[in-house]
Amino acid sequence: MEIVVTGRHTQIKQKFRDVVESKMNRVTAIAPDAQRAQIVLTHEGNPRQADTAKRVEITVIAGRTVVRAEASSTDEFSALDMALDKLTLRLRRTRDRRKDHRRGYTNPVPVDMGVIEPEAEEETVEEEPNNSPAAAVASDLGPGESVEVQVGDTPIVIRRKLHIAEPMTIDEALYEMELIGHDFFLFVNKETGRPSVVYHRHGWSYGVFEIDTPENVAK
Repeated sequence: MEIVVTGRHTQIKQKFRDVVESKMNRVTAIAPDAQRAQIVLTHEGNPRQADTAKRVEITVIAGRTVVRAEASSTDEFSALDMALDKLTLRLRRTRDRRKDHRRGYTNPVPVDMGVIEPEAEEETVEEEPNNSPAAAVASDLGPGESVEVQVGDTPIVIRRKLHIAEPMTIDEALYEMELIGHDFFLFVNKETGRPSVVYHRHGWSYGVFEIDTPENVAK
């Protein structure tokens, strides 16, 4: 498995690289088909955030499956341990789900219809030289490409990114949401063809939010 370690606002020390490589066998033990692991260490310079000064993000690619986890702590080593704990739990869920599907079992998923105001997903973006809101939504983007535009001298930032994804069921969308560790997941509903969002409410309760136009609903 290829292991890539990078830093944001910090230099990666050799000791941290060595610890990462020694502990990533936890990943290969659960997911032997893992092809690549990307570890990003971020340093928060604000002294008021000393308790979460170090953040470790781990992304593992195994075939068509992408599993992600992150954690923050006072030092990079404890943050790494916490992120790995989350990651290995999600990898085990992925492995167990595959076993259940091979046996012909499907787990019922509780879905609670409700209203959601989803937060914008944090993405790595590229700067757009045209400093206007229209540029963020009017420019042509390729798959995986992104654009970020700051509106004048204001703190307002508009982000746009194009994702290419196959339509999926609600159950599959909930599964993908759990893998990446987010509270919501945007997808195209295979059954309705509508852009939709699944989201975590509380406990084992989930919600589904669908979007359509009045013209389509009236048909």
